[in-house]
Amino acid sequence: MLSSIMCIIAGLVLLTGVLRVIPAIGGQLEKVGKWLGSFQTIIGLIALVIGIMSLSSLQGMMLVIAGIVLLAGVLSVIPAMGKYLEKLAKILTGFQVPIGIITLIIGIMGFL
Repeated sequence: MLSSIMCIIAGLVLLTGVLRVIPAIGGQLEKVGKWLGSFQTIIGLIALVIGIMSLSSLQGMMLVIAGIVLLAGVLSVIPAMGKYLEKLAKILTGFQVPIGIITLIIGIMGFL
């Protein structure tokens, strides 16, 4: 349940800027995504931790990927592995929208 909620939150943050194209509710989702985006680092850290704790599930794997993308700007401060994680984050950032869509869908499916 917690991982489903984090998938939805991380997906909304990753899709900020794209959500407005959804008819009828896109504008409201865009506002929520922008507001959540101000907590991007915190959300990324929480998503990464929850994802690591539930790595055996699809939600966990997507949360790890989403967490790395959301933490792209701060990964360089991690000693020893920061350089490699930052390179991985830059590669994954190119796929931010598809990662956001998949993460959001998996989070919604967790409630069904």
